[in-house]
Amino acid sequence: MAHTVSISILVVAWVICMFMQDTNMVVIAPGFVAASVSSSALEQEAKALMESGWWSHYSFNYTSFSYCEELISIHCNDGRSVIGINMHGTYLGDNEVRKFNFSSFPNLVELSLPNIGLQGSIPQEIGTLSKLKFLDLSTNSLTGELSPSITNLKQLEEFSISDNLISGPIPNELGNLKNLYHLDLHYNKLTGSIPSDLGLLTNLTILGLSHNKLTGSIPSDLGLLTNLSFLDLSYNKLTGSIPSALGLLTNLDRLWLSFNEINGSIVPEIGLLKNLSDLYLDSNQITGYIPPEIGNMKSLMNLSLNNNSIVGQIPSTLGQLIHLASLDLGWNQISGSIPVEISNCYLLNVLILSHNNLTGSIPSEIGDLHRLSHIDLSYNYLTGNIPLSLIYISDLNLSYNSLEGQIPDYFKKFGLATFIGNKNLSSDIKGFSPCPPSSQSMHLVKILLPITIFFALLLLGYFFHSRCRVKKTQSESRGTKNGDLFSIWNYDGKIAYEDIIEATEDFDIKYCIGTGGYGSVYKTQLPSGKVVALKKLHRFEAEDPTFDKSFKNEVKMLTEIRHRNIVKLHGYCLHKRCMFLVYEYMEMGSLFCVLSNDVEAVELNWTKRVNIIKDIAHAISYMHHECIPVIVHRDISSNNILLNSKLEAFVSDFGTAKLLDPDSSNQTLVVGTYGYIAPELAYTMVVTEKCDVYSFGMVVLEILMGIHPGELLTSLSSSSHLPNM
Repeated sequence: MAHTVSISILVVAWVICMFMQDTNMVVIAPGFVAASVSSSALEQEAKALMESGWWSHYSFNYTSFSYCEELISIHCNDGRSVIGINMHGTYLGDNEVRKFNFSSFPNLVELSLPNIGLQGSIPQEIGTLSKLKFLDLSTNSLTGELSPSITNLKQLEEFSISDNLISGPIPNELGNLKNLYHLDLHYNKLTGSIPSDLGLLTNLTILGLSHNKLTGSIPSDLGLLTNLSFLDLSYNKLTGSIPSALGLLTNLDRLWLSFNEINGSIVPEIGLLKNLSDLYLDSNQITGYIPPEIGNMKSLMNLSLNNNSIVGQIPSTLGQLIHLASLDLGWNQISGSIPVEISNCYLLNVLILSHNNLTGSIPSEIGDLHRLSHIDLSYNYLTGNIPLSLIYISDLNLSYNSLEGQIPDYFKKFGLATFIGNKNLSSDIKGFSPCPPSSQSMHLVKILLPITIFFALLLLGYFFHSRCRVKKTQSESRGTKNGDLFSIWNYDGKIAYEDIIEATEDFDIKYCIGTGGYGSVYKTQLPSGKVVALKKLHRFEAEDPTFDKSFKNEVKMLTEIRHRNIVKLHGYCLHKRCMFLVYEYMEMGSLFCVLSNDVEAVELNWTKRVNIIKDIAHAISYMHHECIPVIVHRDISSNNILLNSKLEAFVSDFGTAKLLDPDSSNQTLVVGTYGYIAPELAYTMVVTEKCDVYSFGMVVLEILMGIHPGELLTSLSSSSHLPNM
């Protein structure tokens, strides 16, 4: 029975086949159809790749499609179909690119063709790649307008055509590409206004339209792009005011509007951008005041309002910007004084306030900013003396103000250009004119001079004779009265004070060679002929408990320790007017100054640098392992390492040092120099020897690199967060 059924089935099948053959009908299994189509499409892709000539060194195989693994510029999906082509930096030339059959790659998701020599208009065939998500045509020589076919790519997420010669307007249709999160059109020749339809691209995180010829105002619709982190409209011809709607971009990290023709005032809503790190509004036509709300932008690192027409005063709220590294308010019409609150910006590296109408004195507190290396206060109306606290600034410009007094010796390294235009400054700097007497003084001189000469002639002999007798008496008595002032610790404070006053001319600024954490340092030659370094506290009020404690602490430390690499304390003075310490004089000054000086730094070859590191290590090892109880310096920095004429290193400035008590928690306030303080001290508040070890490590890196490593670490940290443009 079964045999009969099988025969019947075969007969029926034969009849059906014959019938179909007679009627020209062909039936193919569905699976076979799909396989054939897929194979054909893959072969077409392989053929297009081979015929393009882009991979002339490679032999294409139409059956294995091995190029998916062997060519890093081609990416395939699991079905071996090409989904990505990345020819970054491979120069092909326009003719080779035009031969490429883009329509043969319907599954293409990524097309990256930067810097390959593409010229002329954008290839129209690219607009047929409906699955394309990433398109990069940057750094070529493309001309003409943005092809309307680009707006057909509805799946597009990232589009860059920067660094080309594209002209014409930005198409409104770009607003239809709702999936775009990165749009980069900078460095072209685009004209017209910014389409308000770009406000429909609510997924945008980066919008770069800089270095074009765009005109008109900034559309308020950009305030709808709440995911935006980077907005760059700089180097155009934009006009109008900054829309307050930009204050809605709370995720914005960088706002660059420089080099336009933007007018009006800075809207207070700008202060709502709490995550903004860069605000560049320089080289516009902005007027009005700096809104105090800028102080609310706690993440701000770079603020540039240079070359505008801003008036009013510098708001004190800028002192709240604790992360600020660069402040440029130059070339405006800002008036008033420099707010002392700026000294709260402890990360500040660059301060430019030049070409304004600033008055008043320069706040000495600015010099406490240890990272500050560049100050330009030129072309203002600043008065008063030059603060000694500015001695560590490596790039200083105080020219064309109304500063007065004598230029301290340490500042002479800057030369004439730094101080020129201050008529009341005096110095022996070559080419610098001393302070001329005022017209009123000259008038008085003309009246009093004849009278003075008459009495001077009568009394000259008497005074000359008396003076000689006094000097002879003092010279004879000093040898027995003072003795060797440096052989004892508690010598007569009155005598020491009088000696110091005479030697320094009552602490005249011309003897000052630097400032430390708690005092100014003077180079002094005593009557015995010995040259010493004198450290005098900043304040005269000896009652101040903070300074009094620091002074006594430093004396206590240095009287208890003896080491060849720790600065030698000769003596000290406690006086009702001031307190000071008398140190051994170090000819080369601080390690910081030597490293900052291009000439002196050259003398520090690797051998000398290693020896300096060893000297510091010996001193710290002595304090940590040979002193009982252990001494922790707490302020090891390049400013507190002194060098003698042999470039031997000495640890100095023990005003913050602490004796460790094994029976206590050793909790302390955070003290020291920023950039050298151990991070854990900020939250544990417990001082240990490790605090000095961390600071020592930073100094070692500074010696080897020539600069403080913090700037490098900061730049590396910042660059790691920058999006690729």
